[in-house]
Amino acid sequence: MRISVEGLACRRGERLLFRDLSFALASGEALVVTGRNGAGKSSLIAMLAGRLTPAAGEIRAEGIGEATLAEVANHVGHKEGLKASLTAEENLAFAGAMLGRPRLSPREALARVGLARAADLPAGYLSAGQRRRVALARLFVSRRPLWLLDEPTSALDAASQARLAEVMQGHLAEGGLIIAATHAPLGLEGTKTLSIDAHVPGVDMPGGAEGERA
Repeated sequence: MRISVEGLACRRGERLLFRDLSFALASGEALVVTGRNGAGKSSLIAMLAGRLTPAAGEIRAEGIGEATLAEVANHVGHKEGLKASLTAEENLAFAGAMLGRPRLSPREALARVGLARAADLPAGYLSAGQRRRVALARLFVSRRPLWLLDEPTSALDAASQARLAEVMQGHLAEGGLIIAATHAPLGLEGTKTLSIDAHVPGVDMPGGAEGERA
């Protein structure tokens, strides 16, 4: 699988967030997107997930047959997207039914993120870090090659961040792809980086290391 983005621009209302953004990513590679708050990191992830339409530019995917990019992507946004009245297991069962391509059961997915004991607890009773881990467990209930992550380490303690880095490295080793918007280091080796600040109109940011190896 290969993703190529050329000349992408994002407009929200009257505001142009970024323009002329380009990168390419192939199986086994990760791209870390950095930038200031409001620069458009979350909007870029939403575009790749098919939830926003670019103002300009093109997003292409090869090696996915007749599927769309959104249909081969697991998207974990900045908000967890959990129903407070449903248990952790029920939230993941719902996600798995919606996403298709079964991989792990909800309980197995919770075990991957260290939350096996929380399977029967309503999401509304969980801490912020636990809710984040339930959201990340959605990555394991459906077998999809592209992971789109928006601030994936938010609310995670050091041990949970290390566990996340381990499972992300495993996904890459299996030929998966990861695009993550983040303020914090992810602990991944050999990632590509893209500074979205370098594509914000009127902002002169040195570096802008898109496509460079970290």
